[in-house]
Amino acid sequence: MKQNRAALEASRESRVAVFAGSFDPFTIGHLDIVKRAAGMFDSLIVLVAQNASKKNMFEASLRKEMVEAAVSRIPNVSVAVYEGLTVDFMKAVGARYLVRGIRNASDLDAEQAVAWNNKVLYGDVETVFLLSAQEHLVISSSLVRELLKCGCAKGTSGAEQKNLIAKFVPKTMVSMLLKQFRKLYETV
Repeated sequence: MKQNRAALEASRESRVAVFAGSFDPFTIGHLDIVKRAAGMFDSLIVLVAQNASKKNMFEASLRKEMVEAAVSRIPNVSVAVYEGLTVDFMKAVGARYLVRGIRNASDLDAEQAVAWNNKVLYGDVETVFLLSAQEHLVISSSLVRELLKCGCAKGTSGAEQKNLIAKFVPKTMVSMLLKQFRKLYETV
């Protein structure tokens, strides 16, 4: 993995963080966390996690491509795909910081337990919790998937669908997301 080797070399002399998630799809809430975390670390790797037990709408390679489109203008951010434990990826690239976004108390409870377990598995990991911006508290990948599945309000034009989806995902990936969704569900 060329990107992983580059990330490992960069991490030897800098503070490297990982922001991991399924990003199915990546939202403006995710992008906000990425922008804020990128300002805190020398290098941030957005890790598109592959979880065999989770049924994703989009393949990992496509999710990676969409995230890359969204973060392309942030110079110290790279994107990788990994199947396995996030802490194993972090060890492999020399990252010590794991960034997690928190929208509510339920997120905090769940993320706190994961952070403690990660600390047991990789003693050098520090989990950094970033609170979601207030305007992004109700935005989730689940909401975007539901909007896509329901036709973004059936009967709306392509332009109206783009405008609606653009309220929830980065503008740089709206067309790509709608195109891939149509391709995925027109063939089914």
